[in-house]
Formats: sequence, structure tokens, C-alpha cells
Amino acid sequence: MPSVRETELLEAAYRYVLAHGLADVSLRPLAAAIGSSTRVLLYLFGSKDGLVRALLARARADELALLGDVGTGPGVVPRLWDWLVEPAHRPLLTLWLEAYARSLVEPDGAWAGFAKATVEDWLEVLKASQAEDVRDTQEGLAERTRDLALVRGALLDLLATGDHERVTAAVKASFAG
Repeated sequence: MPSVRETELLEAAYRYVLAHGLADVSLRPLAAAIGSSTRVLLYLFGSKDGLVRALLARARADELALLGDVGTGPGVVPRLWDWLVEPAHRPLLTLWLEAYARSLVEPDGAWAGFAKATVEDWLEVLKASQAEDVRDTQEGLAERTRDLALVRGALLDLLATGDHERVTAAVKASFAG
């Protein structure tokens, strides 16, 4: 169980990486920004990789909370999209994208497994929104995979262009009816 100080520093570091990114984070500037020292961070998290893993776990906790909030049943993808396009969520989504990509190019580092775990998380949410007679079929898995690919592709487009209106129209058209 983490100490109160470890939790405080993790939350402060998490706010820092939401604002500044995680890939090139350096311990000294991070420690200074959050009112700590590199020595304390290394003591609490074991290494820079340990801190990165803790920050990724923290980001994943936010992601899982998001997925829990969108509910299940018909209309889950449009509800999920409505959450994703909220400007207040942009820092989390940018951090998610950074961690997702880094997980793919550094599969054995602190980022290991992040991308795969998030795919599995999102597929589970989409599975819970499907009719029971479809959930455990190949057709159901293919449908969830298609929906996830569409949402993630649209999210990449939105993060790259900021064109909320165009991308949202495309998502809504894909799930109309």
C-alpha cells in the first residue's frame, strides 16, 4: 500500500505529465516542479521506469473510470465519443496516445503492455454493450473490433486536427440508426 507522500507525489507527477507529456520526462525537472527531489522519487518508485509504470497505471485508472462511466447497451459508442471530444479530456487523451505509441516501439520497457491492455479494456466495454446472443461470437468480436478501430482512428484524427465538427459528424454517421 502506498504511503500518503507517495500518493501525493504520484498525483502531482500525474498532473505534470498531463500538462507536459511523459516520453521525455526527466526526473530532476519533474521533482522540482512537484516539490520533491530525485532522491525521494527514486526511493518511492525504485527507478525512473518504476515511476513511469506508476504514472501509466494512474492514467489507465482514469481510462477505466471513463469506460465505467459510459455505461452499456445501445448507444455506448456515441456516448463514449461524446466523452472523448470534451476539451477537458484532451490532456488525458494526449497522454494516452503518447503511452500507447511508446508501448508499441518500446515493448520491453516501462511502457510494456500498455497498448494491449487498453485495447482489451475497451473491447470489454464494447462487449458488455452487445446483446447477449452476440457477445461470445466471432461476429461479436469482429463488430467490437470495428467499433474500436473507428473510434480510435477518429480520436487520432481529432487530436491531430482539432476538427471536432468534421470528425464528430463522421463518427455519428457511422453509428446512426
